[in-house]
Amino acid sequence: MKKLILFFFLFFFVSTVAAKEIIVCHECEISSIKQAVELAVSGDTIRIKKGLYKEYEIEIIGKSLTIIGEDYPVIDAEMKGTAFKIKADDFSIEGLHIKNIGTSHTSDNAAILVSRSKNFSIKNNRLSNIFFGILLERSENGIIEGNIIRSKARSQANSGNGIHVWHSKELIIEDNDVQGVRDGIYLEFANNCDIINNVCKENLRYGLHFMFSDHNRYLENLFENNGAGVAVMYSKFIEMERNLFRKNWGSASYGLLLKEINDATLKHNIFEDNTIAISADNTNRIDYLENDFISNGYAIRIRGACYKNVFRRNNFLANSFDVAYTGNINENEFSRNYWSDYTGYDLNKDGIGDVPFRPVKLFSYLVNTTPEAIILLRSMFIGLLDFSEKVSPVFTPAELVDPQPKMKKIKW
Repeated sequence: MKKLILFFFLFFFVSTVAAKEIIVCHECEISSIKQAVELAVSGDTIRIKKGLYKEYEIEIIGKSLTIIGEDYPVIDAEMKGTAFKIKADDFSIEGLHIKNIGTSHTSDNAAILVSRSKNFSIKNNRLSNIFFGILLERSENGIIEGNIIRSKARSQANSGNGIHVWHSKELIIEDNDVQGVRDGIYLEFANNCDIINNVCKENLRYGLHFMFSDHNRYLENLFENNGAGVAVMYSKFIEMERNLFRKNWGSASYGLLLKEINDATLKHNIFEDNTIAISADNTNRIDYLENDFISNGYAIRIRGACYKNVFRRNNFLANSFDVAYTGNINENEFSRNYWSDYTGYDLNKDGIGDVPFRPVKLFSYLVNTTPEAIILLRSMFIGLLDFSEKVSPVFTPAELVDPQPKMKKIKW
């Protein structure tokens, strides 16, 4: 036992002594980052002093390095390719300003490209004028935190994503600010990931986009003024809580698109000023609990093949259309929601309306079939149509009612 303890002590001592810090600056013996990486061995720290470094294709293969920038040294790739290519475990990159990543139709050029790596962190970097920002493939157990990513995407064909994840797992993507790219955050075949407290604004396509990715959580994010807020497709077991979807506005825009999603939870989210707050297509067993839908064009738009979804204790406030519905009721349930359009009464004062509420308006049905009819939205004639449909439903689903509408806005 004593020999074993002595062995570990000597191993730790030798490892500590062996690890060194390499300083990079224009006046230093080592003046380039590539040179520092070539000289470094696993366990070393490369400290880059403030300055401008015109370098690209910096490859870190099989070396567990810590790279730290002082006062955000600028790594300028001069539009020639990827800045950092990393295939190593237990590395970290922090405090760099990486810019000018060249657009390519044959290569996924990125500020930081990580491949087949484990146990890494990419923190507090600034990425500007990029094609892809941080691109991960076949990697796991990583933290991407506190990065600021900016670009000027003008077309989807000539732009990449801010944070792009492919075939990876167990990642934490937190406190990043991504603007001006194609998709702010993109995940494909990425499981067991947490996307927390990120800001995704003014991106060309989606703030967050993920496909074929199960057991993920996204919490407390802001998705504002993107081409569309969030698209969640072909996935299951997703938790979506305390996010803000705001001002995702356009002829084909929405706050949240759900397509072929099963067994998910949406709770305590705010949808405000979106063309369509939620568009659901082929979704099953989704719990919509205590969300706010405020001043949207459509709050909920349900398309075909949606089964056993529950809408409970949500607030529907001043939306043009609270619910648009296509097809049969399919065991979907609306219960104890607050509807600002509800005009019923509560004689026993229990806080629940005595008259069931029908959230689907005839006019929403007409707009679905004839979009040009939207110009009549505020006319008195449309009000009479909607009232007659509530009294005697013909075109809208007769079974789609909230039997216990709340009389006051729900606090959560």
